[in-house]
Amino acid sequence: MTLRLDQILYQKEKPLGKRILLFPLYLLSLPYGWAVRTRTFLYSLGLLKTKRLPRPVISVGNITVGGTGKTPLVIALSEGLMERGIPTAILSRGYRGKKGSGPLVTDGQRVLLSPEESGDEPFLMASVLKGIPILIGKDRLKNGEMALDRFPVLGFLLDDGFQHLPLHRDLNVLLIDSQIGFGDGHLLPRGILREPLSHLRGADLFLMTKAEDPEACQSLESTLREIHPSAPIFHSHYEPAGLIRPDGKFEPLHLLKGTKVLALSGIANPVYFSSLLRKCGMEVAVEMIFPDHHLYTAQDLTSILGKVKEADWIVTTEKDMVKLKRLPLDPLPLLSLRIEMKIWEEEEFYKRVMKVFEL
Repeated sequence: MTLRLDQILYQKEKPLGKRILLFPLYLLSLPYGWAVRTRTFLYSLGLLKTKRLPRPVISVGNITVGGTGKTPLVIALSEGLMERGIPTAILSRGYRGKKGSGPLVTDGQRVLLSPEESGDEPFLMASVLKGIPILIGKDRLKNGEMALDRFPVLGFLLDDGFQHLPLHRDLNVLLIDSQIGFGDGHLLPRGILREPLSHLRGADLFLMTKAEDPEACQSLESTLREIHPSAPIFHSHYEPAGLIRPDGKFEPLHLLKGTKVLALSGIANPVYFSSLLRKCGMEVAVEMIFPDHHLYTAQDLTSILGKVKEADWIVTTEKDMVKLKRLPLDPLPLLSLRIEMKIWEEEEFYKRVMKVFEL
């Protein structure tokens, strides 16, 4: 199978030939790194201003591109805080959402925007969560103030907020994919780092994701402790929770146990998605992999129909299902896999999180 460029960038070890081919991207990463460092420095001096909301803000972010698990954690955190008596609003950038559609994705009861207007991840969160308002837009301070005027929220979750320096964060939760780490340590566009590794010091705590065995994360944890020894490190994994039909109907996981499936995904780590399907007892007969955040077309649907003969079912991610539902899916035996993020040290993790509400 031919690897796409984005898949090559995620590789921790690259042979000499690939490193030579990537050299032009390394040259482009130099001015990018300069710009990122300069911006952070200007905020640290106060020459660029950081503003505060009158309620605690918890940022969920990462230092790499791709799917480290921000959306599942935001969902888990908002539900976990609600259970502990802390209603929150989610402030998201709204990746690839249409401009001019208004900031309110959901008021907690009704989903008010389409996936095209809100972006796939805010729409997914709005579909799953109840009682949690979600707002999108570049000006998250303004959206936070709007949420305070309209909803009885006691705090905010800043989705993909580690690089959002204009807004003060009371807690920076930094997610790290335990299987990918930091790639080979290069900045964009040569590597997968959005910021230099020294900027890990801006985190208040680290959460390792996809950590099926926390003991296997020791090498990556050593790197974290060298750079930021005072930040605690927690671990999480994904737990398959069920299957969802295009109409929203829930099906149990055992429905597909022992069946042949086509694993369909447009995410950063399709290999991990296939491993989850096997964990559920499915036989992955075919994999169809599209770029992360791929917007499916009628031509894609034709390609999928051509491959489905090799499997009993098509299983995709919930994020992909959001975009697939724009197309006529009647001929497809299609389900999405619902996953939930589980934190191994959940009690201690929430002790840390709840401290910001004691201010």
